[in-house]
Amino acid sequence: MFKIEPVSECNAIVYFGDHIDLSLTPKISQFVAYLQSLSHPALVEVIPSYTSVLIQFRPSVLSFKQLVGVLQFYMGQLEKDLQQGDAQSEAGGYQAKIITLPVYYGEEVGPDLAALAKTKGLSVDEIIQRHSQPLYTVCAIGFAPGFAFLASVDEAIATPRHSEPRRKIPAGSVGIADQQTAVYPNESPGGWQIIGNCPLTLFRPDQIPMTPFQVGDQVQFIPMTKDAFLAQGGQLWPQWK
Repeated sequence: MFKIEPVSECNAIVYFGDHIDLSLTPKISQFVAYLQSLSHPALVEVIPSYTSVLIQFRPSVLSFKQLVGVLQFYMGQLEKDLQQGDAQSEAGGYQAKIITLPVYYGEEVGPDLAALAKTKGLSVDEIIQRHSQPLYTVCAIGFAPGFAFLASVDEAIATPRHSEPRRKIPAGSVGIADQQTAVYPNESPGGWQIIGNCPLTLFRPDQIPMTPFQVGDQVQFIPMTKDAFLAQGGQLWPQWK
């Protein structure tokens, strides 16, 4: 089930559900891929989230009523395809990919790693194992350019954000917030619990695509040694603010 509602004169939102559900992610990624494949002059931007898709459109080209008609037609076909187990709609379906990210889990880059282990009654090695073992799903991209929200972490290591965000989080920092995990693609403020760092550049505004992530992709974290981290250009961060 889905519903389409106007947000403003030039924005509409398509709701696929009312709570976070990983089963919605393939449907949302297919839907977004289809709209992007149209290259329709009325469509300005398509922004997916956990349960909905925001569509910015030009009402001078396509009215809201006409937009609803187009979306309802495609959603009917998409429902049939997904029910039949067809992962790829013929109308521009997106092929999800698996992205592997190396991570150095260490206190020099993960100031919350030891504290999280103590709070959860686990060893640091167990935290690392539980964080790197799952195959995460990219559920949304936002907060900052290239920031991919990944779900879901092992319940044994799920932890709330800091009550007071840090003023500066270095690029590549790997964090946990409740049942989500993510990599900060750029230096920024942030309140996530930081347990490691990925040395790869995950946001390049001068390239297309600017980020390797799309909703529906899957991410696997691969633990790496400190020496390998430094050899790949990783930087230690001795002064956390």
